[in-house]
Amino acid sequence: MKLLLVEDEKRMGQALCEILRLEKYDVDWCADGISGMAAVESGIYDFIVLDVMLPGKSGYEIARRARCLGIKAPILMLTAKGEVDDKVMGLDSGADDYLTKPFMTKELLARLRALGRRVLPSPDGSLTFGDISLDPNTAFLRCLTNGQSVRLSEKEYHILEYLMVNQGQVLTREQLAVRIWGFESEAEYNNVEVYMSFTRRKLAFVGAKTEIKAIRGIGYELRCGDV
Repeated sequence: MKLLLVEDEKRMGQALCEILRLEKYDVDWCADGISGMAAVESGIYDFIVLDVMLPGKSGYEIARRARCLGIKAPILMLTAKGEVDDKVMGLDSGADDYLTKPFMTKELLARLRALGRRVLPSPDGSLTFGDISLDPNTAFLRCLTNGQSVRLSEKEYHILEYLMVNQGQVLTREQLAVRIWGFESEAEYNNVEVYMSFTRRKLAFVGAKTEIKAIRGIGYELRCGDV
């Protein structure tokens, strides 16, 4: 797996490169935001590990640029900031996950493994996330561990698809309402909560460990049961 590390702290950058290479990642290291942006724009990486505070360009700017270019590589953001607003800003910029410094090496590696297991298109066009699969042709939700499946309603399907495609991001009620019901709809936010409840029941019915977590005061996020 080809991994880009963008980290301006020399000692940390060197240590992370050594650790990641021992784990068989093919690592390129950039020590500033300008070179990091250029590397990201190449679109050649399977993973991006991105510090927030960088000279030249911030991690937020780089993540936003990656997503504007349609780059789908998972982004793990490293930050010395632990405030909720900073984490939300990182996720809204396009990051899939974040890790607050200082952190344990084993947690970093576990987060990368988890990101690697997330939404992957199958040869038949279905989406997978954690232990679930979603078929766009039939709207069937299937648990990969036990084979149990159930058909979703149109709204349930679009909610789960939106969460899966935006894996690692917290989606607000406003985003979900606009996405599912449209800009011109008069649907209220309680409609989101009702259909979110229906979708959760379907996940429980098939015995999935993957779950929809409510982030208080923000919105919803899809999480693997083992993360």
